[in-house]
Amino acid sequence: MTQVEVLQLLVSPAHRLAGRPSDGPSPGPSDERVTRVEVRRGLGLVGDRYYARPAHRNAAVTIMASEGLPADADLRHTRRNILLGGVDIDSCVGSTIALDCGTGPVLFAVKRPARPCAWMDVTIGPGAQRALRGHGGVRCTPLSDGVLVLGPATFGVVAGADAES
Repeated sequence: MTQVEVLQLLVSPAHRLAGRPSDGPSPGPSDERVTRVEVRRGLGLVGDRYYARPAHRNAAVTIMASEGLPADADLRHTRRNILLGGVDIDSCVGSTIALDCGTGPVLFAVKRPARPCAWMDVTIGPGAQRALRGHGGVRCTPLSDGVLVLGPATFGVVAGADAES
């Protein structure tokens, strides 16, 4: 297992980045970032807009590495749910990962890349969509129930091509 840091968690009850990016984001809470989130197997993050939505069950949670973001950007700009420091999450597509914040491991199936869209050029700045290609994070299905909190955590690939022993 590798030591990582859970830097931000985001639970967004509303889909604020819908429609045309040129129209700008819809109004919503000033900050959807939280210090603690409940994860439910096959359903997603409790309180999030994609929680228990059949169309999103295979991609209900998005995880991103902080190393892929400009210093002044955060999860509100990317629509990702979990921001980790210290791991190349983009290399984990096709794997099962475990993230443990001290309350027991939460397992995720890393299904596919979370590709940056035109909204990134609006929320982060011009050129962000292109700059984030290959570093936009991953879309995951939660495989277990659990709790994630901000702070130090352990991370491991538990199944897949690069599984740790």
